[in-house]
Amino acid sequence: MARTKVALVGIGKIALDQHVPAIAASPDWELAATVSRKGTVAGVSAYTDFASFLAERPDVPVVSLCLPPVPRFDYAEAALKAGRHAMLEKPPGATLAEVHTLQALARDRGLTLYATWHSRMAHAVAPAKAWLADRAIRKVHITWREDVRKWHPGQDWVFEPGGMGVFDPGINALSILTEILPDPVHLTRARLEFPANRQTPIAAQLTFSGNVTADFDWRQEGPQTWDIDVDTDAGRLALRMGGNVLEIDGQPMAGENTIMGEYPALYARMAQLVRAGESEVDLSPMVHVADALTLGERVTTVAFDF
Repeated sequence: MARTKVALVGIGKIALDQHVPAIAASPDWELAATVSRKGTVAGVSAYTDFASFLAERPDVPVVSLCLPPVPRFDYAEAALKAGRHAMLEKPPGATLAEVHTLQALARDRGLTLYATWHSRMAHAVAPAKAWLADRAIRKVHITWREDVRKWHPGQDWVFEPGGMGVFDPGINALSILTEILPDPVHLTRARLEFPANRQTPIAAQLTFSGNVTADFDWRQEGPQTWDIDVDTDAGRLALRMGGNVLEIDGQPMAGENTIMGEYPALYARMAQLVRAGESEVDLSPMVHVADALTLGERVTTVAFDF
C-alpha cells in the first residue's frame, strides 16, 4: 500500500531527533517535504516559505508542525484553510483559545487535527492506566527534573512569553497524569520560580485536588528524573523513565527503558485518524498549565543563561 505524503514544518532538534526517524520507519508515511528557515533533511524537498509549499505541493495532504508554540497557530490555520490535515507537536498551541479555533476550523472543513502528547505513547502508560482503573488513589507525586541545557541548548524561546518554561517538559508529566488517573483533578496551588532575567518559570511546585503534587525543575544536571509515584489501596505504582517503565511495589512489571517508541506511535495514531476522518484534541494537560500560570505564586530566583 502506498504511503501518505507528509511535510515537516520546523526542522529543529525535536524534528531531527524524533520526527524524521519515526516517519522513516513508518509503513504509513513518506516524508515528502520540509519547511524551515534553516533546517533541511537530506534527500527531501526543502522550502523556506510555507505559503510557497502549500501552493506548489498539493500532493502532500498532511503537515506535521514542529515549530515552537507561539508561531504555530498561523501555520496550522493556513494548512487547514488549504485543505491539509494537521498534526501538532506538544503543547498544541500558545493559548487554549487558539487551539479551540483550530478545532472548529478542522471540524467545519472535514479535516483531521491531532494534538499530540508523545509521553502518553510511552510504553508503560497504557498498562498503568489499566492497573489503576479499579483502584482507589490515595496519593500521587510527580518528580520531573531535567537539564534545559541538554534538551533545549541555546533555545531562548522557551523562556520567552508563550514558551512555557519548565512546563515544556512538565506538560509531558501532566499528559500522563490526565491519561492514567481514573478521575480528573484540578489545581489548587502553585509556586513558580522565575529567573530574574526570564519571562517563564524554570521550576514549579504544584498541588492538585485528590492529594496529587508535582515537582518540576529545569536545573537538574547529571541523570534526569521523570517519575510518577501513585499510592493506592492495593499497592504502589511507579512510572519511571518518563512513563516507559512500570513498577508495582518496586518490581518491574511492564515497559521498555527507552523513549524511542513514542513518536512512531504518534504517527501510527495520526494515520488511523486520517483514515477514519476524525480529530483528536485533548487539552486537559494544557488546562493545568494555564491554571498554574493563573493561580501560581511567583518567586524570583537567580538569573539563568545558556
